[in-house]
Amino acid sequence: MLACPICSQPLSAVDNGVACPAGHRFDRARQGYLNLLPVQHKNSRDPGDNQAMVEARRDFLNAGHYAPVAKRLAELAAERAPQRWLDIGCGEGYYTAQIAEALPNADGYALDISREAVKRACKRNPQLIWLIASMARVPLADASCQFLASVFSPLDWLEARRLLSPGGGLMRVGPTRGHLMELRERLYDEVRDYADDKHLALVPEGMQLQHSETLEFVLSLSEPRDRANLLAMTPHGWRASAERRAQVIEHPEPLVVTVSMRYDYFVLQ
Repeated sequence: MLACPICSQPLSAVDNGVACPAGHRFDRARQGYLNLLPVQHKNSRDPGDNQAMVEARRDFLNAGHYAPVAKRLAELAAERAPQRWLDIGCGEGYYTAQIAEALPNADGYALDISREAVKRACKRNPQLIWLIASMARVPLADASCQFLASVFSPLDWLEARRLLSPGGGLMRVGPTRGHLMELRERLYDEVRDYADDKHLALVPEGMQLQHSETLEFVLSLSEPRDRANLLAMTPHGWRASAERRAQVIEHPEPLVVTVSMRYDYFVLQ
């Protein structure tokens, strides 16, 4: 199942790690994950989300604010009943762990390019195979997965197609144009509109949209810490001015925002 990120040959278990027939070896970290991101595949010294972003997202999600998003994702995964699945861009593992609960008899894998994220993610479910790896060079064999999840994450569509076995599918979860609109209106003089279906133009030949739905609910954040974490885990944490961010965090009234998510499921024909 696992493939060497250097030569693509199969990886087999060895003492405290994995190795391929060519002699490339990767040790398992004490936290339990495998680092399958060779230095030559890194674009920076520590790619991906940093510790502050990861911990803000972990604390916000652990507080249950996006629980309906995870619940619906787990339900949709359970309906497909795959034998093997992969969460691409798993972050600190909140959504991954709930997929795993919904698929107790399936083999689960999860990867992210951020070491800080995977270090924390692997504590959520030690039975999963947690990987530090590139989404553009996923160290798994061709046609090895029946279900892929991509939640708020960049995606290499050709890699996704390569990983899927015929009849398998990719569940992409991302924000609609109305997501967190009330927050964006507070942060910016002019709210930039965007097309939440632009990813449909990227779908490669052989994959077709089979299912699409939107989940919306209203969230009320009364605690300044929750508002600060929400900002820190989104691009608004660095795009918006420090003054506007402080106004949102310190405002005496609860921040009421609309959460709006789009679920698209693409099947490999």
